[in-house]
Amino acid sequence: MTGNEMAQSRVRRVTGLSLLTLIGLAALAVPRVVAHDLDLVGPVVNSVLVFVPIAIWLAVVLWNRAQRPFVALLAVGIAYGVLVAVTHQVLWNESFQGEPPALGGNLAGVLAPGAEAVVLRVFAFFSSVLTGTAVGAVTGAVGWLLAKLVPGFRPRH
Repeated sequence: MTGNEMAQSRVRRVTGLSLLTLIGLAALAVPRVVAHDLDLVGPVVNSVLVFVPIAIWLAVVLWNRAQRPFVALLAVGIAYGVLVAVTHQVLWNESFQGEPPALGGNLAGVLAPGAEAVVLRVFAFFSSVLTGTAVGAVTGAVGWLLAKLVPGFRPRH
C-alpha cells in the first residue's frame, strides 16, 4: 500500500468519508467566499451560499450513516477552513481593491509595511481555519444529535 493509499484509508477509517468526498463537501462552500470577497452577491444569495453547503454536509454524513458524524463534519469543517484561508489569500488584493487593511491603534505604523502585510495575512489565514473548524464542530454537534434522535440516521454497526 502506498503512502497516499494509507492516508486515504486512514481518513475513511476516522471520518467514514473518502478523502475525495471530504474535500468535495468542503469545496461546496468556497463559492460563497469568492462571492463575498469580490462583492458579487447580495445578502439573500449570500445566505443561500452559506447555508445550503452546510445542509448538504449534514445530509451526506447522515444519509451515509457515518459511524462518527461529529468527527466527519469536524473534518469537513477543517478542510473548509483551509480552503477558505487559501481563497482569501488568493483574492486578497481584489477583495480590498488595492487598499489592504492596516494595523491600527498603538500598532499603527510600528511595523514596516511588508511585515505588517505578513502579520495581517497570517492572522487572516488562521482566523479562516479556526472559523471553518468552528463551523464543522457546530455542524458536527447537530449531526451527532440528529444521528442520536432519528433512528434512520443512526450509524450502521
